[in-house]
Amino acid sequence: MDYSSPEVALLYVTQSRQSRVGLHCRQLPGLTRFCFYRLMAKALLKWYIPRRKKALTLPGAVSYINGEQVVAVFNHPEFDNHEQVVFCSDETTGLKAIIAIHSTALGPATGGCRMWDYVADEDALVDVLRLSRGMTYKNAMAGLPLGGGKAVIIGDAKKIKSEALFRKFGQFVHSLSGRYVSAEDVNITTGDIMIVNKETPYVAGLEGLSGNPGPFTALGTYRGIKAAAKHKFGTDDLNGLTVAVQGLGSVGFYLCEYLHKEGAKLIVTDINQDAVSRAVAQFNATAVGLDEIYAVDADIYAPCALGATINDISIPQLKCKIIAGCANNQLKESRHGEILRQKGILYAPDYVINAGGIINVAMEMRAQGYNAEESTTKVNQIYHTLLNIFERADAQLKPTNEVADLMAQEIIRNAR
Repeated sequence: MDYSSPEVALLYVTQSRQSRVGLHCRQLPGLTRFCFYRLMAKALLKWYIPRRKKALTLPGAVSYINGEQVVAVFNHPEFDNHEQVVFCSDETTGLKAIIAIHSTALGPATGGCRMWDYVADEDALVDVLRLSRGMTYKNAMAGLPLGGGKAVIIGDAKKIKSEALFRKFGQFVHSLSGRYVSAEDVNITTGDIMIVNKETPYVAGLEGLSGNPGPFTALGTYRGIKAAAKHKFGTDDLNGLTVAVQGLGSVGFYLCEYLHKEGAKLIVTDINQDAVSRAVAQFNATAVGLDEIYAVDADIYAPCALGATINDISIPQLKCKIIAGCANNQLKESRHGEILRQKGILYAPDYVINAGGIINVAMEMRAQGYNAEESTTKVNQIYHTLLNIFERADAQLKPTNEVADLMAQEIIRNAR
């Protein structure tokens, strides 16, 4: 055999069994064997590895195609046996969206659609997978006949919104034949959902019916904070307590109104300085920087922005005794719940405390129609649901997020 080129050496290696290659190489004279190995190494570097990289899948969620990093789904750490994940793209409108259906065991997968300018597609996938799983557990713990789903639209809400885009998104939702029911979420308004409704009936939270779920999410969060205070301090009276509110969107601002009326002292932060200024003016709140909110002297920390703010960096800074807010996926990893327990910080599981919005939306989906009074009554029950979780967690010496997960999983398992 002629070993004068890397291509020939590579051909021999790739077409021969390993034992034959080893045997043949051992039979070569020393210098020739050295030259062969050197040529084989060159061949691997020049020809084999670059070609393999065109379709090289690595362990975990990341793979490479043509040298570019892409995302795999089934082996993604957040996949958690989702029933369906749909990638939606339309060049004309600029729509790039992901719809994730985690479970339909209890009913149609229901959850809002958010619009966010994600840094990378991987971030959007992680977000929608975690959010849809959270909706499964949220709907289960709220006693709703609904499964869990979520959608994200990738892009800057200030730049890409258009009627054509939302109608196209509606067409994608409609193609799922009712397996997923959408609603508003971060950067999506009830007006946007009304446009989606032109293409599909599988939407909720419509104007003239249940409408904006934000006030009900805020009410449930407020009731959850009172439940946490009752368990931790022996009373649910918030007068004189200091609450650090991170995020002053529609829900966060409504929450501040409830807290202020009860006499709580507010420390606030948000990327929107206009919202911060309004909170200072209306609620006599103290404003701090975005990264300063964790270390303030507060009885309660209320995360009301995006998720994963409770992590290895923020936890050592916390001085609060309670974490209770309306943000989704507050724990970056589930293990952070146990770290909080060991620090003596009571955590109100996010998908339980922030269920007010979906409870209100679900009332609209009933055959008997929407009733605001009944919706408010059911939202107020979040107080008792959380007290039950806290008591179980204490009795079992487990973190509250783990106890809530187990309770939700039992509900889903019994429905199958």
